[in-house]
Amino acid sequence: MTREARLRGLPSVDRLAVSVARAELAARREELVGGATDDVDLVQRAGDRLRPRLRRVLNATGVVIHTNLGRAPLAGGAQAAVRRAAAGYSNLELDLADGGRGSRHDHVEGLLCELTGAEAGIAVNNCAAAVLLAVAALAGGRETIVSRGQLIEIGGGFRIPEILAQGQTRLVEVGTTNRTRLADYTAAIGDATGAIVRAHPSNFRQLGFVETVEIEPLCRLGVPVIDDVGSGVLADELDLLVDEPAVGRSVRAGAAVVTFSGDKLLGGPQAGILVGRRAAIDACRAHPLARALRIDKLSLAALEATLAIYRDPAAAVREIPVLAMLSADRDELERRAVRLAEGTGGAVIDATARVGGGALPLLELSGPVVGLDPGPGGCDALAASLRSGDPAVLGRIHRGRVVLDVRTLTDADVDDVAAAVRAVAIQR
Repeated sequence: MTREARLRGLPSVDRLAVSVARAELAARREELVGGATDDVDLVQRAGDRLRPRLRRVLNATGVVIHTNLGRAPLAGGAQAAVRRAAAGYSNLELDLADGGRGSRHDHVEGLLCELTGAEAGIAVNNCAAAVLLAVAALAGGRETIVSRGQLIEIGGGFRIPEILAQGQTRLVEVGTTNRTRLADYTAAIGDATGAIVRAHPSNFRQLGFVETVEIEPLCRLGVPVIDDVGSGVLADELDLLVDEPAVGRSVRAGAAVVTFSGDKLLGGPQAGILVGRRAAIDACRAHPLARALRIDKLSLAALEATLAIYRDPAAAVREIPVLAMLSADRDELERRAVRLAEGTGGAVIDATARVGGGALPLLELSGPVVGLDPGPGGCDALAASLRSGDPAVLGRIHRGRVVLDVRTLTDADVDDVAAAVRAVAIQR
């Protein structure tokens, strides 16, 4: 469609105004009938109705993988891939060589095998879906053995036992909350055993009198092992990530299926990735749930582009925002903080950032931040004003100040945040 055609297609002012006015008046009538007595600005509310619900947010919280803000920001190459896929048709499920039906999994399987050493791999829409699919395909109708210390609850209230139940497998708990030994697994294995699940502890850690079984001895028990490693560490060489389980290690150990997220430490879009032995992945691919849980074309395009960056580990640290934020040096953060302080009238102070997203919960990332004196109304009022802007700015409140953490801001973001703070100051 030409630009002129798009312009002609815009609704008239009368038509647009009437539609919004009717919706807003209907909503207000319901409120009044329900007993509302407050005064409202219907014009302002009508304007808010026209704004997109999904909006840009500048993340100045210092939480790198912020679940409420969409987790990992995409690398430039992944953003470009999404734009290409969104612009028109694509060969999502078409084999361009012979013109026959193709598989959407083919676009990432080669990269997944190359980067992890796995025999096969597929992607679904998130990691919980990946675990559900693996359990249903390998242990549906049979038993699944899990350590009691790994029966965790992940974000949104989803619990491992409930996911297993949906996979039509019977849970067999072994060990205790704090200590599970190899002998516990051995004693539980029987004719009805379908798989062993090892679950990543996500956003908590047990300390002190604890014992768990590593992946290598588990894989020697002769039972298919589904290893949910959670965050998806492919950048094995980063010292910062040494306490997170690496995907490649589980593959080398012989796990039947290794599951992990695409949008946490991997730094890509929301996705659940399954890699492992060919027969196990083929069983997952053929299971009826695979279609219900499949990944969409835009996420697939972003995932392929993100994985391609990992072919050059040094480029991955530079280009994938999550890895760049985690590995940013003090001098870089200092320069950014000084610039933001000069643009806002704030003060550079030290604080601690977090990884977020259930990864490395004990890791503290110290560095410079900018503290803003809240002024009239206090911290809550200033934070609310910053959130109401376009783009919205989200910081955190710490010791009587609104803190803006530059670790989770790009150089370009700093100027936008400074402008937002100045705009709020003028309004107040």
